[in-house]
Formats: sequence, C-alpha cells, structure tokens
Amino acid sequence: MLKFIKHNLETIAGVDIYPIISLLIFFTAFVLFTVWAFTYSKEKIKEISEIPLNDE
Repeated sequence: MLKFIKHNLETIAGVDIYPIISLLIFFTAFVLFTVWAFTYSKEKIKEISEIPLNDE
C-alpha cells in the first residue's frame, strides 16, 4: 500500500516542500504555546484551577 502512495507523491512536482512547511508550522505552534504557557499569569491559572471546586 505504501508503494502506491509513494509513487503518487513522487509524480507531483514540488511535493518535497510540504513536509518542510508542515514541520515549520508544527514547530512554530509548539514554541508559541510553550511561551504562552510559561508567561501566563499565575493568579489566572490558580483561578481557573479552582473552577470545579466553586459551588457558584
């Protein structure tokens, strides 16, 4: 089955750029979410973590 997919992908011109683009998108998103997680307000994290315990 992989032979059929590989053969079809080899016939497409410029297909070698797609894995590079997808890796860059994934890496950029990962870095942005990591930076966001470390710079998020500690008070806001505490407030959100206590939501299930509130009876309001």
